[in-house]
Amino acid sequence: MTYHTTRRRLFAFASSAALLGALMTAGVHSQAATLERNGAEPRAAFQPSPSGMTQHFWDALDVEPSDAWSRLRDSFQWQDDLDDPRVQAWIDHYRQSPHNIAEITERARPWLAWITQKVEERDLPGEIALIPFIESSFDPSARSHRGAAGLWQFMPRTGDSLGLSRQRGYDGRLDVVASTYAALDYIEYQADQWYEGDLELSLAAYNAGAGTVNKARRRAIAQGKGGDYWSLSLPRETMNYVPKLKAISAIINAPDDYQVALPEIEDAPAFAKIPVERPLGLDEAARLAGVSQGTIAELNPGVTGGAIHPGNDRVLLVPIERADEMLARLEAPTIPSTAQDSRYVVRRGDTLADIAARQGISVAELRQANGIAGNLIQPGQALELPTRSLASR
Repeated sequence: MTYHTTRRRLFAFASSAALLGALMTAGVHSQAATLERNGAEPRAAFQPSPSGMTQHFWDALDVEPSDAWSRLRDSFQWQDDLDDPRVQAWIDHYRQSPHNIAEITERARPWLAWITQKVEERDLPGEIALIPFIESSFDPSARSHRGAAGLWQFMPRTGDSLGLSRQRGYDGRLDVVASTYAALDYIEYQADQWYEGDLELSLAAYNAGAGTVNKARRRAIAQGKGGDYWSLSLPRETMNYVPKLKAISAIINAPDDYQVALPEIEDAPAFAKIPVERPLGLDEAARLAGVSQGTIAELNPGVTGGAIHPGNDRVLLVPIERADEMLARLEAPTIPSTAQDSRYVVRRGDTLADIAARQGISVAELRQANGIAGNLIQPGQALELPTRSLASR
């Protein structure tokens, strides 16, 4: 069985000629290389992100969770074709380490609902929203030994062809919003350009390059085979690419059957897009948003130089509950330092490090101003803020 796009569309890529060249000459070098070595057999499931981060700002959000997983399942289209031995082999592989699936899906928390929404808008199978699971373990900063980077693991040349610029402290391949649009465009474009809308063949080309897939199709057809994905002889990684995607989606579709506990993720984007009209350092952005600089950095991995600059439709991502406050502060006139509030009332979930980051001061200064020896603070506690001029902040 094959699956096709529901419409034909033309995409205005940065350079059509450059894109066609990147797609056709890629050969066995993955355009969106996985983090596994080429030719690896099913092995222990993915390891946690090398960032070492075990707790994120969204873990502490006091919201009533709704279920993003249910919405994703509702958009699945490939759940009636799971009997292929390659799919079953990967289901068996993944179910051996359910804790790793839980870790990776937890890492998807800020991105899953938004990516699912973008996939739905194109009438694509919901399973495609899980490609970052097999590409990067949902780590936006992931880099492969081949040079692929980001949630969708774009190689430099392919990223350039799709308009994912790499310049001035910015890598578009790491930008989750920009790279998601590029990945979905790329998948649809290849399906319509060469495969009459067949998405499985397009996914194979996403991994191995269209040149490799097209040669394999010609060989298969010459041998009297159908020329669909399942009839091709491809590099081992590519032979496993679609089966892996179907296997993990089968587990997501029925997690209880596989003893997998999925994190509760709200069925709404966790971030908002703030337009950037002037150079903005991540430290200043964090202060304006009222969050830690680490939070801003996690949501904006494409910003590699510590500041985001206007141009190329760049936006800053902030936690959605902080967006209105940040926009108001960006639009507010500069207030003289003498009028700044000199006290801060601790809110639930605050830490000294978070408060210091938001105020543009050090933890040591905050401790000294309040006679605090350790890190213990309580909700409702009023903290004195050291006086600083705006210029020094």
